[in-house]
Amino acid sequence: MGKLAVGALRVVLGVVFLGTVFVQAGMVWALAVKPDDGSLPLTPLRVITILGMAAVQVALVCVWRLVTMVRRGTVFSHAAFRYVNGVIGAIVAAALVWFAVTAINAPGQRDDPGVSVIMAGIGLAILGVALIVLVLRMLLVQAVARDVEAAEMRAELDEVI
Repeated sequence: MGKLAVGALRVVLGVVFLGTVFVQAGMVWALAVKPDDGSLPLTPLRVITILGMAAVQVALVCVWRLVTMVRRGTVFSHAAFRYVNGVIGAIVAAALVWFAVTAINAPGQRDDPGVSVIMAGIGLAILGVALIVLVLRMLLVQAVARDVEAAEMRAELDEVI
């Protein structure tokens, strides 16, 4: 990755991270100041928003660390798995948060249940993204194994020479 691409990605990650912190702070403030009047399930939705933003923040931090590893040329190592696993976990958590929003929203959609079905479909799509990242993790496993194998072969050749 070039310096420009890394810099641009870090700016985007930083802006999104600050945005999620701002949203979380607003939701915590709303929980503390504005009590739920019962007309809408605002309190559960606010808590879910806070949790959803936390999942996004975990993914952002993990991606930041992976970008750092790419920049240093150390991404093909066992240390990268921790961050890839963090991204997968954050995506699954985001899907679960989305399913919770769908469940809270469903009683209000009795006249048009298609909205709930569409929302559930979006949750499944989010889980699909987690599966894609899992496949990419498997590719990383293969790349790390090949890198280790190549290092062993180099060491054997050095001994022979």
